[in-house]
This record gives sequence, structure tokens and C-alpha cells, in this order.
Amino acid sequence: MAHTANNERTPLLGRQSAQSISSSASSLSLTSDSRSSDSSDDRSRPASARPKSVAEEEATLGPARGAKEEVAATPIGRIILVLLIGGFISNADGSLLLATHPIIASEFNALSDSSWLVTSFALATAATQPLYGKLSDIYGRKSLLLVAYTLFGLGCFLVGMGTCMWQVVLGRVISGAGASGMTTLVSILITDLVPLREVASWRSYVNVVATTGRSIGGPLGGSLADTVGWRWSFLGQVPLAGIAIILVYLTLPSTTPCLPPGPKQSKLARIDFLGAAFMTLAILCFLFPLEIGGVKVSWNHPIIFILLFSAFVFGVLLLATEAWYAKEPIFPMELLRQRDALISFLISSCQSAAQMGLMFAVPLYFQITSQASNTVAGAHLIPAVVGNAVGGILSGVIIKRTGRYKALIILATVCSSSAYLLLIIRWHGHTNWAESLYILPGGFGMGIVQSALFISLQAAIDPAHAAVAASSLYLASSIGTVAGLAGVSAVLQQGLRFGLGRRLKELGIGEGRIGKIIGHAASDVHYIDHAKPAIAKAVVQSYVEALTWTHGLSLLCSSTALIGSIFLGQHKL
Repeated sequence: MAHTANNERTPLLGRQSAQSISSSASSLSLTSDSRSSDSSDDRSRPASARPKSVAEEEATLGPARGAKEEVAATPIGRIILVLLIGGFISNADGSLLLATHPIIASEFNALSDSSWLVTSFALATAATQPLYGKLSDIYGRKSLLLVAYTLFGLGCFLVGMGTCMWQVVLGRVISGAGASGMTTLVSILITDLVPLREVASWRSYVNVVATTGRSIGGPLGGSLADTVGWRWSFLGQVPLAGIAIILVYLTLPSTTPCLPPGPKQSKLARIDFLGAAFMTLAILCFLFPLEIGGVKVSWNHPIIFILLFSAFVFGVLLLATEAWYAKEPIFPMELLRQRDALISFLISSCQSAAQMGLMFAVPLYFQITSQASNTVAGAHLIPAVVGNAVGGILSGVIIKRTGRYKALIILATVCSSSAYLLLIIRWHGHTNWAESLYILPGGFGMGIVQSALFISLQAAIDPAHAAVAASSLYLASSIGTVAGLAGVSAVLQQGLRFGLGRRLKELGIGEGRIGKIIGHAASDVHYIDHAKPAIAKAVVQSYVEALTWTHGLSLLCSSTALIGSIFLGQHKL
């Protein structure tokens, strides 16, 4: 069948002959047919999301499909292999920084500000992710990917050469702006290059590579910091980014984006600058208080409420701009009117928040209950990492063979919820090796969600919005990650203070000493090593109790994702 033949090479990769042009039209027709839903689904979907003819595809789509470009036939595997380089180094960079940020900040006598190295990167990533989708529709995927690699390499160079803290933070901001494009555009390009039914399978390899990068980044960064110095952790990434730029330039097909109907206008004039500004400000004003709340300032500080209110105002202005002013909206309102798109964003955000709670709580639990070293405590996350990789690969294979994704997403959220429930019931301070595997279903569920949810979103929307939708899905995940970290941190701190205060009162300790003990216990996990036995026991019990509450928060997030997945539509692929 034509569809089977199209698995290896797609219309985007070869249109230089009449035969390939005919094949392209056939493939586009089959793609449109395959993306239509069952008859009941078709009636529930808006006209904009229903299958289009080849002519309509040609008229509405950007560089993804229907673009009038001349590209050389290139094996898909070779292209995606090149794209994986960016996914690897961007994810390795994130975990590498987690291992070295205290060392970096200490060199500039700014240890109290070390969190800004992480925060600045996260905020820059979240703020720029939704922009790459639309800009790649205007300027082409290849051009934007080259820009992303260049920004990332430049940022790493500035970090490695920085002579003061603000220069290093600036380098992290630039790196974050590049890393967001390196991850987002990979998924968009895979959607361009292969039939939708095979996207999850190819994205599972991206997930494995990203997981591998995150796994080795921390140990590698610590090793380099101990031997040749932390600067080479970042300067060493510059030539890798340079090699990736060359390979992308030589390997990735060049595309010429289609212009929208009507009078011709410059590419610059097509950019929705006002909408982009409001979107960026709304994201920053929402995420910034989540990053600093409970760390830099208290949660009831006026700046928290001012920023959150500003996020609401900028969000309203964004919606108004996109609905009534922008000619080519940076964020099409059609996505907000598509139920399955909103549910997909919700599931992604909730599952990311739950997963972040797990990744935050597990190492801390073993450090407190068994006095494990940082290395051993971190190793307890391996089951979740393995589950993530297996879940991603398995979901890709199943979707490719069956074309079904809704049942997988429901299964994923059930697995995740069961993991958090087991942690609540069984992890109470004496956990053996078998019970430490309870986190495996959590990682397994997240791996399935990362692959299947992308397919769910792409199957439900108008293909013209594929790139913007993919960027928005990554944004939803980033927001969930930041919100999840802020949530579990706040729950842990409040639970620890409440539980430890109660237990210390039961031991007959005075109010004056209670405050000091709580302060030491909350700021130093090794405080129990030199505290009196009765106080150390109270600290451990209070930590276990507080961590149980964080698992409860993760369970709430995952259960919300489970409810959302039930209402998700199933469209034919």
C-alpha cells in the first residue's frame, strides 16, 4: 500500500520528479484520510480539524506539509539521528548544571544566588518554547533550528568565559532560549517527516536519548568540576553545538514556507510581535513567583500576588490580541476551542508536575531514612528512568501497529497514580530494595504519556497548527514541572515545620529551641547525623510524614490527568 511505502520516505524528502510529486499528493490524501476520526468523532470535531483535500493542505500549511520546496531525498533515520544530538546535549546540560551550580556560585562568592543559574534557564526555556512553532512556520524549520543551536552554543560559551555572576546568568538565559528550540523543533520535524502513526515510535528514541543525557549529565559535570574545572563543562559543549550546526545544515532538507492567501508581505511583517510580547510576559509573570516563592521570598509576600495578577492581565491581553488584532496569531484561538487540545495540555501539565514531585522526593527520602550519599540517593531514581524509556518505546510500537492512543494514556495515568498511592501506603522509613521499585510505574506512565499525548494532540487539531500545538504542549509540560517543584517544596516545608514542631513539643522542648531545630532540620539533611537521638528520630519521622504529603500532591495531579484522559477523544490515525 502507498501508506506502507511512505513509512520510509515521505513527500517532504523527495519531490524532484513527476513520480515523487504524484506520490506526494497520494501520501497527502492518505494522511488526510488516516487522520480522520470515526464517524462519531468526525461529527464532534470542528470543521477546521477535519481532514482536508490536498489543495486545501497546500494552501494552508507551512513548511510542515504542502510547502512548495525543493529538497533532496534523504533517509529519515539519518535526519533524526542528527536531530538527536541536540536533544542529548540540551538535556545533559540541564542535569550537568544541577551538579555544578553550587560550585559555580561559590567561585563568585554568591552561593545564596546559585538557584538563579537554574531558574534563569528554566524561565528562558518556558518563555521561548511557544515562539519556535509559529516562527518555524514563517522562516522554516531548518533556519529556526540553526538559530536554536547557535543560541545554545553562545550561551554555553558565555557561561564558560563568565567573570562575574550576572554574566554567567545571562549565558544561562541565552542557553535556555536555544535549548527550548532544540527540543521543541525535533518533535515538530519528526511530525513533518513521518506519518502520524509512526511519530510516537520515532519520538520514543528522542525520549531515550534525552533520558540518557539527563542521566549522565550530573555525574559528568561533577567529574569535570573535580578535575579540569566547571568551566569546561560548558565550554566543552560549544564544539558539540558547532558540529550539530554543520550536520543540520548539510543533512536537513531546506524548505520554503508557504505564504498565506492575500497580498504578499515580508516575513518580518507576518510575526505577531504584540502577541509574542504578551505571551512571554504572561508566562514569566506566572512562573517567576513559582520559582522564588518559599525560596527567595515568602509565599505571602506582596510581590507574589503582584506578579500573579500581572500574569492574569497579560493573559487576557494575549487572548484579546490573538482573537481580534493579530493577522497571523502566535497562538491560534482555534487551539483553545478544541476540547482534545485543552485536555492534552492539562494531562501533560499534571503528569509533569506529578513526575517532578517524584524526582524531588525520592532522593531526599533515602538521604533522610537511610543516610544515603548523594550518589546512592540519586541512584534510587534509576527505576523511574528505566520505566520512562520502556514506556516511551512500548507506546511507540503499540501506536504504530494499532493506531490507538487513548487507552494507552489512560493506562499511563493509572500506572502513575498507583505508584504514588503505593508510596503513600508503604514508604514509612524502612524501605527495602523491592519496595524501592514502586517508583517504576510512575516513570513508565510518564514515558507513555510523553509519546502518546503528542499523537493525541496532533490527531485532534488542524494540521496547519501542528507546530504551534507541539510548542504549546512542551510549554504545558514546562509549566507543570515548575509548578510541581514549587508545590512539593511548599508542602514539604510546611509539613516538616508542623510535624516537627508537634513532636518537639511532645519531647518537652521549649519554644525558643523549637524554632532553631526546625530551621536546622529544614536547611540541612545531615543535621540528624549530629543531633541528639530523640531529636534525630523526631526529625526523621517528620520528614517521612511531610514526604508522604508530597506523594499525596503527586497523586492528586496524576488523578486529575487520569480523569482528563477519560474525556479525551480517539481519532483514527
